[in-house]
Amino acid sequence: MCKNCKGKPYYITTAIAYTSRKPHIGNSYEIVLTDAIARYKRMLGYDVFFQTGTDEHGQKIEMYAQAEGCSPKEYVDKVAGEIRDICDVLNTSYDYFIRTTDEKHEKVVQKIFKKLYEQGDIYKGSYEGLYCTPCESFWTESQLVDGKCPDCGREVKAAKEEAYFLKLSKYQKQLEEFIESRPDFIYPESRKKEMLNNFIKPGLQDLCVSRTSFKWGIPVDFDEGHVVYVWIDALSNYITSLGYDPDGSSEMYKKYWPADAHIIGKDIVRFHTIYWPIMLMALGEPLPKQVYGHPWLLFGEDKMSKSRGNVIYADELVKLIGVDAVRYYLLSEMPFSSDGSITYETIIERFNSDLANTLGNLVNRTIAMNNKYFEGVIQEPSVSEDVDEDLKQCCFDTVKKVDELVNSFHMSDAVEAVINLAKRCNKYIDETTPWVLAKDESSKPRLGTVLYNLLEAIRFVAVLIEPFMPDTSKAILAQMNCSEGSYDSLESFGATKSGAKVGEATPIFARIDPDKLYAEIEQMQKNSAEGEQTIEEVEENRIEEIAPEITIDDFSKVDMRVGEVKACEKVKKSKKLLKFDIDDGMGGRTIVSGIAQYYKPEELVGKKVLFVANLKPVKLCGVESQGMILSAEIGDSLQVITVDENKINGSKLC
Repeated sequence: MCKNCKGKPYYITTAIAYTSRKPHIGNSYEIVLTDAIARYKRMLGYDVFFQTGTDEHGQKIEMYAQAEGCSPKEYVDKVAGEIRDICDVLNTSYDYFIRTTDEKHEKVVQKIFKKLYEQGDIYKGSYEGLYCTPCESFWTESQLVDGKCPDCGREVKAAKEEAYFLKLSKYQKQLEEFIESRPDFIYPESRKKEMLNNFIKPGLQDLCVSRTSFKWGIPVDFDEGHVVYVWIDALSNYITSLGYDPDGSSEMYKKYWPADAHIIGKDIVRFHTIYWPIMLMALGEPLPKQVYGHPWLLFGEDKMSKSRGNVIYADELVKLIGVDAVRYYLLSEMPFSSDGSITYETIIERFNSDLANTLGNLVNRTIAMNNKYFEGVIQEPSVSEDVDEDLKQCCFDTVKKVDELVNSFHMSDAVEAVINLAKRCNKYIDETTPWVLAKDESSKPRLGTVLYNLLEAIRFVAVLIEPFMPDTSKAILAQMNCSEGSYDSLESFGATKSGAKVGEATPIFARIDPDKLYAEIEQMQKNSAEGEQTIEEVEENRIEEIAPEITIDDFSKVDMRVGEVKACEKVKKSKKLLKFDIDDGMGGRTIVSGIAQYYKPEELVGKKVLFVANLKPVKLCGVESQGMILSAEIGDSLQVITVDENKINGSKLC
């Protein structure tokens, strides 16, 4: 038990969600994970401050708002409301929901930017590089993966604009020493190694922190036309909400900062362990104690995407199976460092096996037996056997195990530990056979002891499961008529009061009928398809802006021809690349294209495609590519442009 944590401040945050669209179930994992940690810490007696919120500025928001025919502020108000509704539907206990359009946040961000500029940590220059609009990130040629954005895999465009820069290079050595001296700063260990070896040690480039090519952002108040770029704006939310101010911070800030834990997705670890710490170093403020970069929740083996038709929304899933079942699935199905998976099949399987059969059945039959054999009255334990001690020890071991696992962010293992205790209780029933004891009047004292031990062990389960499934915890304790649900009560086995009466046995989780659930899912998807166009569809159907004008002389330099795919295979060293053997009517050529995630090689053999014939050859993963196959971007997918089979190989597109 934690003796020194009573009243001790504990500050935990999620990453703030970008207000581009309604979050799917994979995005919702983070808020449930963080909520479980916050609830656990409160249960131990910590003075917890749990923050989440929304990131509401940027070029993408401008574009989405334009597509919707509304102002950026109207657009983010709508999506921020949807995000907050999801947090509430999932029964999360956040203490503060920050929006980066909050006036207080915007004013402090302007002060932070000006302070860093005046002390020489921000300077004015210009940026020329490769820009990814979806990620709102600039990249150098060497940072690209297969010629595309290393974060999202989309195409990048050449861009140049005047900008302010943060001197990351100035703090590189200080940051490197900080990370290496604090083994618990970045979780898991693999993310720490990635940051040090792939980003920090090779050398940090100064970071672009203002933009002039769009207006929807916090203005740089001393230079008209510049808006503060995402890094300083969004990352500062963790301190502006607490009352940080360069001119003098609040007592709340002094109480809760530095943060005990930032819970974020693995794709933004770099921002939180490089950019954010350097910003704090430059401000002279303490760094957060821990950053946990959690894995992704995939649909089967794929990322969730509207274009793939595999998006699941948390609020819709809650309507189907209940909020605690959704929370349980999210927490139990996500490993510590590798990606988790969600499918309707596994949802049904886990619900029926773990929640209905193991936990629900345990509570139901124990309370039912106590009502049947003792008219509901909880008996005084008086006849003990060795098997009882094993059950008690399992209860104490589970308390210790859950504490160790939650504190190291191994949440799925912590949830599993509680379910394993429920399984141990079911095994105890099989070992003690209460129905046999009930047949012999002389065995009634032993029967009373067995049922008492079961009720007390179930109480341990109910208390320990509260951070993960709060409503279920309350329901179990209510059926037991038990008022003792504190964490401190788990120091000893015996807080259940004999002489009290249990309530009626009511199933907590009824088994799911797969056929019925699939029918409900089908109807829900049908209703959604018949509704208004969603923001995902707006984004996926949005036509890219036309590139800068060219002359006929520029166009004549591009030699586009028809070629037949004679053979196609995956490039061994890459997950994204396909190698094509093309009959170009001129002896043949090899072309490498990054479309492996959209096509199986055999699907393209025999197709007549268009390709750029005079593109300078380049080696990709050891294979020389002698051209570029033309594709059209459709939402999150790419479609190879094909032509009629009667077109002659090598014929030129005019």
